[in-house]
Amino acid sequence: MTTSAELGTAAVRRAPDASPLVTSADLPPARNFVGGEFVDARFDSVTGVIDPCSEKVLAQIPESTAEDVDRAVAAAVAAKDQWARVAPKDRSELLHAIADRVAENAELLVRLESANTGKPLPVAQDDIAGTIDTFRFMAGALRATTSMAAGDYVENHLSVIRREPVGVVGVVTPWNYPLMMAAWKIAPILAAGNTLVIKPSEQTPLTTLKFAELVADLLPPGVLNVVTGLGPVVGARLSEHPDIDMVALTGSVSSGRAVARSAADTLKRVHLELGGKAPVVIFPDADLEAAASTLRVAGYWNSGQECGAACRVLVHESVAEKFVERLTAEVGALVVGEPGAGEDVEVGPLVSKAHFDRVTGYLERAEDEGARVAVGGGVLAGPGYFVAPTVLVDVAEGAEILREEVFGPVVTVETFSDEDEAVRRANAGPYGLSASVWTEDARRSHDVSARLDAGTVWVNSHLVLANDVPWGGFKGSGYGRDLSIYALDDYSRTKHVMHNHGR
Repeated sequence: MTTSAELGTAAVRRAPDASPLVTSADLPPARNFVGGEFVDARFDSVTGVIDPCSEKVLAQIPESTAEDVDRAVAAAVAAKDQWARVAPKDRSELLHAIADRVAENAELLVRLESANTGKPLPVAQDDIAGTIDTFRFMAGALRATTSMAAGDYVENHLSVIRREPVGVVGVVTPWNYPLMMAAWKIAPILAAGNTLVIKPSEQTPLTTLKFAELVADLLPPGVLNVVTGLGPVVGARLSEHPDIDMVALTGSVSSGRAVARSAADTLKRVHLELGGKAPVVIFPDADLEAAASTLRVAGYWNSGQECGAACRVLVHESVAEKFVERLTAEVGALVVGEPGAGEDVEVGPLVSKAHFDRVTGYLERAEDEGARVAVGGGVLAGPGYFVAPTVLVDVAEGAEILREEVFGPVVTVETFSDEDEAVRRANAGPYGLSASVWTEDARRSHDVSARLDAGTVWVNSHLVLANDVPWGGFKGSGYGRDLSIYALDDYSRTKHVMHNHGR
């Protein structure tokens, strides 16, 4: 593989050694949170939490067992009836109190998130702000839910529609947005009147545990429970547990398949937000400068470890050369570094050695298949899991790197000759999470966005999210919706009660 220096990519900017992001006093208890308190796991086995910038151990967390999950589920079951009876106004005020508590500790949570994941500080700040707003949105939405009107749909029989909690929800969250993805699940689950047991990624559990510590006095015991550990043990037990009524996962396609298979035995409901491979379709009349500057963020935000990342460009052949020139200039100017190295750092490391090896493997195979590196393409020197922000061109249709989710700072560029070809190729992959269309033609933008097989389609934009609107995918990207009132629907069940009032 070519080196970053050969391709002109800047070196990693390092933080001063005397300015650590977190101290031992900032870390949460390295224990499970069950029944409103931190408790020891059954056994002493632990997993090291690694700083991806230095490759040093930040903390040790329990490798919990199925028995630890059972204990947490029992606490959630014991709490569910009382929590379900809490009036919407009171649940709303509690969610607002959670948002306030997170806001009061935002600076600490930002530092903890950056230390655990290597995120640049602006990315972590955005995550914590999104966490706060998620709770605030759900606090309001739960007081304004709607259903079909009560009425006599059969003579002398009054129909009433009740919206009820599902019960106990098992949650598995990923490593790329540890606290925000937890909030995307916790807030609507609590808002809908459910209790939960959440397993954060064993690689990035610190902010989820700190969140539990911060809100412990606000929630009744057993409503929120956190169990750390490995997916094949803790996640599997949540999926199969007979007292779990629903399981919700944000993660990889393989994890989603495993959860769905396991959940099938007990016929529990499943909510899956899985991977993506977002096509970016650029037509000849597009604003190329705007598209390139947008992809500087949308393709490399969180080091490309983003399921909606603008990672697969399909640009019309007549403007491809101009667009690539603009894109490579933007990507070559990205600032790569540790989060403590300044607020202007834009790209941090990958989260782990295993993921680093996975991403670099994709790059090596792409070059072997004939792709050309326009910028980046290599690893960056020094400790940490840093890969240079990369643009690959001359990528053949059907290449591995076009089909599979790389989940790193890598954007590929393909060309197309007409609209039908662009749509066909954009829809050809296994994923259907998000996409974007770039054109100044309003009719084309409406038509093409309708033809793209993705749960979210942006026009002349990419990776702009709001808690008011739903997020979720089609095909291999899973099913169910995060955010918005649609999430409340996902974590609720509908009951029809019919009264015979004939006299």
